[in-house]
Amino acid sequence: MHARRLAAPWIVLPYALFLVLPLVALVWRADGESLARGLTDAAVWSAVGVSLSTSLFAIGLCLLFGLPLAYGLAHGRVPGRRALDLLLDLANVMPPAVAGLALLFAFGRRGLLGPALGELGITLPFTPAAVVLAQWFVAGPLFVRTAALGFRSLNPDLFEQAEIDGADRWRIFSAIALPLTAPAILGGLALAWARALGEFGATILFAGNLIGVTQTMPLAIYLGLEQDLSLAITLALILLTLAGVALLIARLFDRPHSTG
Repeated sequence: MHARRLAAPWIVLPYALFLVLPLVALVWRADGESLARGLTDAAVWSAVGVSLSTSLFAIGLCLLFGLPLAYGLAHGRVPGRRALDLLLDLANVMPPAVAGLALLFAFGRRGLLGPALGELGITLPFTPAAVVLAQWFVAGPLFVRTAALGFRSLNPDLFEQAEIDGADRWRIFSAIALPLTAPAILGGLALAWARALGEFGATILFAGNLIGVTQTMPLAIYLGLEQDLSLAITLALILLTLAGVALLIARLFDRPHSTG
């Protein structure tokens, strides 16, 4: 037993070092001069602004459309439930480049819905709306899965007792399920936000890389590797910090809660 305890650290050390080393290298490479130059670059703050605004819209869509789906998958009788589960899993593992191409073929001018949208005067590709849709497409399934797990953790007796007391479905959802699942929902939103902030492949194919319009932080980092390394380093650290904040928020809400 004692030998097994001693062996465990050596088993996890190689992979732990593999995860830590790139982060250490990034921080080590970010000298003060590069950071100072990057923080005064207008392109940096333009990309930060685009990323923050579009990602907040994206998680708003995740909440608006994903929350009912998560609740339905957890406790309701949703038509095609298995198919929806499969679609969520597929969206989670789909390569971002494939997602971007699929969005372009669905909503582009020559796409499936493009002509109909054009008649309404709506153009989506290479606009901030395209960035939002790309982020929503890749981050939404993560939120739905997290929220659904929260709903499934609730004690079914709570719902049965509420029905006996005469509560309708909306009352059960709003007064019982939603408050008790709030930590999981907020944690899921934080994870979805981090995923949306880091989205690259779907965005560049569907929304392009237009500075001040659709250029998010990951796209600016990609461009900075060719044009200005200090810009890329600065944005990488900002993005890493925001992702860390999102993860911290998710962990704070990832705590067991009583369901009575």
